[in-house]
Amino acid sequence: MATSRVGRKPVAVPKDVNVTIQGHDIHIKGPNGQMSISLHRAVLAQVEEGSVKFRPNSDAGYCRSGSGLKLNKSIVATERAKFANNVKGITDGFERKLTLVGVGFRAQVKGSELNLTVGYSHPVVIKAPAGVVIETPSQTEILVKGTDKHLVGHIASMIRNVRPPELYKGKGIRYANEIIVLKETKKK
Repeated sequence: MATSRVGRKPVAVPKDVNVTIQGHDIHIKGPNGQMSISLHRAVLAQVEEGSVKFRPNSDAGYCRSGSGLKLNKSIVATERAKFANNVKGITDGFERKLTLVGVGFRAQVKGSELNLTVGYSHPVVIKAPAGVVIETPSQTEILVKGTDKHLVGHIASMIRNVRPPELYKGKGIRYANEIIVLKETKKK
């Protein structure tokens, strides 16, 4: 059975990472911790020579032609990408950087809580979940680090949504590489 271009590429596993497969569960252990993911029942994985290969499970009961084949290809590619992200997170980790733009805007970390002063009458407190570390190198920079790509992105998005950048002056919390196109004000 054919797979997509992304799904047929094997995922290289570094030497300091240990991967074990038990049925549809994959356990990954490395220098930054350990993770486990559950594969979709239409996907099979196997460890071969320092890499993990993914292929469709022909016994899963999905169609082998037409739209069912396209669905199988997309599921295999998605599961492969999730596994590759977990391996990268276990070895290198993920990081999102945010900046605060505005007069008096500042961020401060106390323990696992981020205190934001962004123009409201009260400070906004965001608690970091397990597996995510929030750092503030300066009062206007925030670093969100962790091994789970989805969780790091979610927490960074929550921080940004406290005060998204407004379109006329650009004040607010934005990603470090985000480009804000400012609107022109009304003129008489």
